[in-house]
Amino acid sequence: MRVAHSPDELPYRERAVAIGTFDGVHLGHRRVLDAAIAAPAAAAAVTFDPHPRMVLGTSTPLLTTLERRLELLAAAGVEDVLVVRCDAAVATLRARDVVETVLVPFGTRIVTAGVGFRFGADGAGDLDTIARLGLDVRPVPLVEGVSSARIRELVAAGELRPAARLLGRPFEVEGLVEGGDRRGRLLGFPTANVGVADRMVVPPYGVYAGAARGHRAAVSIGVNPHFGGNERRVEAFLLDYDGDLYGERLVVELWERLRDERAFADEHALVEQIASDVAATREAEPPV
Repeated sequence: MRVAHSPDELPYRERAVAIGTFDGVHLGHRRVLDAAIAAPAAAAAVTFDPHPRMVLGTSTPLLTTLERRLELLAAAGVEDVLVVRCDAAVATLRARDVVETVLVPFGTRIVTAGVGFRFGADGAGDLDTIARLGLDVRPVPLVEGVSSARIRELVAAGELRPAARLLGRPFEVEGLVEGGDRRGRLLGFPTANVGVADRMVVPPYGVYAGAARGHRAAVSIGVNPHFGGNERRVEAFLLDYDGDLYGERLVVELWERLRDERAFADEHALVEQIASDVAATREAEPPV
């Protein structure tokens, strides 16, 4: 899959284009993408970064980084993706200008989007606008109950299995593995300290069962109260893994919440609890 940041970076050809922000690339997004893929033209997607709501001043925690979003779009089967840098200038473009400067220049003939999709300054543009400008518009019915906003709510509440059903895959956190205090290694459970950006959705503090790099993972999210921490960390212990992950990007699936984080009477009690968390992780079932 080719990734472009300007229409002129892609060869001009007749295209069916799925358009949207696609945060999370959930089941509803997949319908929009599938409609473009099924159309009689080269399948492409247009997405926006950062999220348009953030540009307009609305705080919007994200389900996926741009890098992960692009990976998921590639897995969905589109041939090309145009990433539109969404800034104040783009946010104030008239709907007509968006169509003429973003969609038309690289050959868009067919446009697929969810029913109710709006774009352009003040959200004045809709699918009828695109149709009036001469493109073949194919509205895609929404999947009942599925939206990025609803998935954010579920994750923020720690409801990871319902969130996974709407995503069509386990919820994930990701980031570069950073240096930590190495306490986990001293306790016999070396963890990868994943640098998750503040703009990303993260579930409540606690311990979770999940997976990363093909290994089950016991994941701690919180401030490590046993050692008096005050900075949020996401630490993953990959079961049966022996390797150095420092500096590498790690995508961690979160399957289910095992327990709250807490301080322990002593280090022995902490180690016993971690061993119990690892055992529970071995028994956990993937959510989808």
